[in-house]
Amino acid sequence: MTDLLSIQRLTKAYPGVVANDDVSFDIAPGEIHALLGENGAGKSTLVKMIYGLVKPDSGKMELFGKPYAPARPSAARTAGVAMVFQHFSLFEALNVAENVGLGMETPPPMRELAREIREVSHAYGLPLDPRRLVGDLSAGERQRVEIIRCLLQDPKLLIMDEPTSVLTPQEVEILFATLNKLKAEGTSILYISHKLEEIRALCDRATILRRGKVVGACNPRESSAAELAEMMVGEALHTPDRAPGERGEVVLQVAGLTSQHVEAFGTRLQNIGFEVHAGEVLGIGGVAGNGQDELLSALSGETLGPRETVRLRGKPVGNLGPNARRALGMLAAPEERLGHAAAPDMSLTENAVLSGWQREDLTRNGFVLWGKSRGFAETIIQSFDVRTPGPGVAARALSGGNLQKFVIGREILQRPDVLVVNQPTWGVDAAAAAAIRQALLDLAAGGAAVIVISQDLEELMKVADRFAALNAGHLSAPRPTQGLTMEQIGLMLGGAHDMDVAHTDEAHHIKESYEEGRQ
Repeated sequence: MTDLLSIQRLTKAYPGVVANDDVSFDIAPGEIHALLGENGAGKSTLVKMIYGLVKPDSGKMELFGKPYAPARPSAARTAGVAMVFQHFSLFEALNVAENVGLGMETPPPMRELAREIREVSHAYGLPLDPRRLVGDLSAGERQRVEIIRCLLQDPKLLIMDEPTSVLTPQEVEILFATLNKLKAEGTSILYISHKLEEIRALCDRATILRRGKVVGACNPRESSAAELAEMMVGEALHTPDRAPGERGEVVLQVAGLTSQHVEAFGTRLQNIGFEVHAGEVLGIGGVAGNGQDELLSALSGETLGPRETVRLRGKPVGNLGPNARRALGMLAAPEERLGHAAAPDMSLTENAVLSGWQREDLTRNGFVLWGKSRGFAETIIQSFDVRTPGPGVAARALSGGNLQKFVIGREILQRPDVLVVNQPTWGVDAAAAAAIRQALLDLAAGGAAVIVISQDLEELMKVADRFAALNAGHLSAPRPTQGLTMEQIGLMLGGAHDMDVAHTDEAHHIKESYEEGRQ
């Protein structure tokens, strides 16, 4: 049987780094094939060559036994290759049909397109209303828009990059059912994910990249997640370890925090209150779109409110902006790393200055001390194993996971009294995720108060001392994570913050859904 896609000795180099080095592997028709590797292993460059975004320096590809060298994504789509990117490319002010039409070479009339969207979305278990505004959709529904846009082109190969990073466990289950249906119909899927248990549950074969080279292939169902991780990094995976320590005084107090201004399609915070002690990690969970971005914005000082709503060591700071709060020791790392946490076209040195100029004394009389700034950037790179040729590289040139390590490291090395992070390990490989979690635990062990906002429940259970849930802008009362069951967490995420309903049918349904999503 002819392979659907054959990749033969592909090589792509950039100044200072070989992204792909003599890479070869095949994808069979009707196969779900995993592409595994730690951040910087070369996965993104490889799929960009397959999709026509990057031209290889050498090597060749064959699609159905014929030469395949797409000069641009439109040529790849015409040949039958489609891709769902990790970062969605949708316009919130347009409806579903309009967004789908924008991504097509020759879209049909809008009424006909709307009919096709309804038919295809229902046929694959991803129902969508073509009239709904994208800004009103959940993260999972937005991903459906991207997938349906691809399916309308009848692809033979579908590339999916971190497809479950913003999905609830229930949405993951629906996605997997859709992918298995596509597989049964003969469509091949190239699946990229750092969630190794998902790989084991879904994929038929896996190709492992390490530092640009293929280092192995396996049937992931016959390997443990730990074995897959070790193949990716070349050594045993470190498990984060919490250093013993005692909870100190209250460092951060939040009371009556309510959004004064909410952007279009945003979520209004509703009378939020909590406190965090020195040496403590508070985990805040929630499905995407329930107020996570608004909460980080209010805590970082990007959104101002009444001065008494936020207190740092007893001092009211609710009316202070980000620079003033940073000077006092309250730092933050937002979810969107490229564009919010880091300026894409600025170098890593310049990005280090943007956040660290005050606490690291990187300026003098209004002028940047470039030597000292470069040294700070190099310290971040070395301390957090950021894979990059050097501090002069632009932020956008880094893989998502390496940029995430840089952003988190930049804040931790400034020795904050309070650190607020949103999705600290989003799109990060297992080894890097473990390193970031360990760094957060070490920061707390050193006496800092740490707030981790995450959609990854397992992550929160590993690092947090207490857990609270965001639902429609409301925050539940924090509860100790020790002894907290998935049943109780599910109810908290669903908004049942003050109800003793541990044995209701709803509780059992939520528990089963979450446990299925984790398998």
